Amino acid sequence: MKEKIWLSSPHLSGEEQKYVKEAFDSNWVAPLGPNVNGFEREICAYTGAKACAALSSGTAAIHLALILLGVNEGDEVLCSTFTFSASVNPIRYQGAVPVFIDSESDTWNMCPIALEEAISDRIKNGKQPKAIILVHLYGMPSKMHELMAIANKYDIPIIEDAAEAIGSKYKGKAMGTFGEMGIYSFNGNKIITTSGGGALVSNEPHYCKEATFLATQARDAAPHYQHSKIGYNYRMSNILAGIGRGQLEVLNDRINSRRKNFEFYKEQLAQFKEVKTVNEPDGFFSNRWLTTILTDSYESRENIRMGLEKENIESRPVWKPMHLQPVFNSFPKYLNGVSETVFDRGLCLPSGSNLTDTQKDRVINTIKSVC
Repeated sequence: MKEKIWLSSPHLSGEEQKYVKEAFDSNWVAPLGPNVNGFEREICAYTGAKACAALSSGTAAIHLALILLGVNEGDEVLCSTFTFSASVNPIRYQGAVPVFIDSESDTWNMCPIALEEAISDRIKNGKQPKAIILVHLYGMPSKMHELMAIANKYDIPIIEDAAEAIGSKYKGKAMGTFGEMGIYSFNGNKIITTSGGGALVSNEPHYCKEATFLATQARDAAPHYQHSKIGYNYRMSNILAGIGRGQLEVLNDRINSRRKNFEFYKEQLAQFKEVKTVNEPDGFFSNRWLTTILTDSYESRENIRMGLEKENIESRPVWKPMHLQPVFNSFPKYLNGVSETVFDRGLCLPSGSNLTDTQKDRVINTIKSVC
């Protein structure tokens, strides 16, 4: 059996150990402590956000963001359909209704035209949407100028799902800092990891202060245990935050490596007309968390995927749109066909920042042999 090449494996630097050791040496192993505070400060310094709450997952961050915006049962939340289910599940936690918005073909992210069409239609039918969750897919920024203009026009707050996009920028500004709140994920396959974890950021500090309160079981300021609100066990531990601090120190290096992966694949595949890459529009900077390709047909996509699988190389079809998922297919949707086309023909290639030249050659030679 040939060595396994993973899609996106964790890549530790060794710097993480000093922070984890400090946590053990000082006995700070609870979901609070110096590493948690430091990680939050350092995320703010890196992204330019004014406040941060370090949490147990990106999903938890989305859930708290919806609570902070007052999303309740029966409310409607507009959401990218082309995403992972964690973008949508918290909407249902609140008993709210997801309204799915299709993608545009330049970035594969939420289509401004479809968004405005959906808002106008929902309002016409007596439902003012309560929030918008838009996703920066695979690290590629969304068309924030157009999307923010529409959201502001209709006074609907945006939650940026930047789970895959820490380090990405739109016209020089960090993803996650445009909307009312932004969220990051530090899951094991992300560009930096805390093994499991996430963060909520905002330029309105009161959101992060309230999120921290809710994430620690909403315990009131009293000498005894007293609770006036429903709380959650969503806080990040001091140990995991220590891993995150070490990872954050090498984030720019990880981005450079992943962008080099993309350029390698793009150059090597340029000769094949049936394979295209997603390029950055002017003013967009993607961290290239995953390199994706778009083939000319489902059959071509599957031939490449199966060819890689035979060589013990992990690849993955792009996200199946949420409006096609059995658990969500009955909810309102505003479609233009882009996400379904990309789902049929799109593939994620091995993109880890720890890929060796030999491994990349194996990947590309396998694809070339199939094509």
